[in-house]
This record gives sequence, C-alpha cells and structure tokens, in this order.
Amino acid sequence: MKKTCLAFLMVCFCSDTGHALDREQQRGKALLGRLCGSCHAVDRTGSSPHAGAPPFRRLGENKLYDNDFAARLQDGLSTIHPDMPTFRFDRPDAEAAVNYLKFIQEHKRAK
Repeated sequence: MKKTCLAFLMVCFCSDTGHALDREQQRGKALLGRLCGSCHAVDRTGSSPHAGAPPFRRLGENKLYDNDFAARLQDGLSTIHPDMPTFRFDRPDAEAAVNYLKFIQEHKRAK
C-alpha cells in the first residue's frame, strides 16, 4: 500500500496535471491564439511567427499585474508598431486573456 501511495504521489508531482488550465484560461488561450497567434507565440514554448512580435510568455509581470492592462484591452490595445491591429475585448474576454497570460509567464530564475 505504501508503495502504491508513493507511486501515485510521484506521478502527481512529476506530471503537468498540476499545471492544467482552468476553463477561463482555456478561453483566454483560444482567444489569443485566434486573434494574436499569427504574429505572437501564445504558448509556454515556441517562437513567434513574426520576428518583431515578442512571445506572450515574456511580456513580464509588470505589464500583466498593472491594473490597467485589462482595461486597456477593453478600450482597444494599440502599440507603436504599425503592423499590429487594434483589438477590443469585452470585460470577460479581457479577464480571461490576462488570466492566461499570467499563467504562462516565464519567471526570472535566481542566479
């Protein structure tokens, strides 16, 4: 019995099931993939299709934890990049996008 419990715990700790997306994050990922995936990498891995578009996992916590970021998505996020369209999100979609983006961020590792 102890070996079975130990094996189960090892599977739980070593698998990605502890890092599964919740329903809102899944919606955010799908939304960002559809609207932004032709230029940006929207997953935890991979390169952006557009050379000048940063992977979303590297946006940085400062931007995502800024209380205004979700509001900017709702108002119409635009940048200085001429080839990036302006997107407007409704509140639930903006919250789902930010929730997903926070989930995939690469955290700086201690040196």
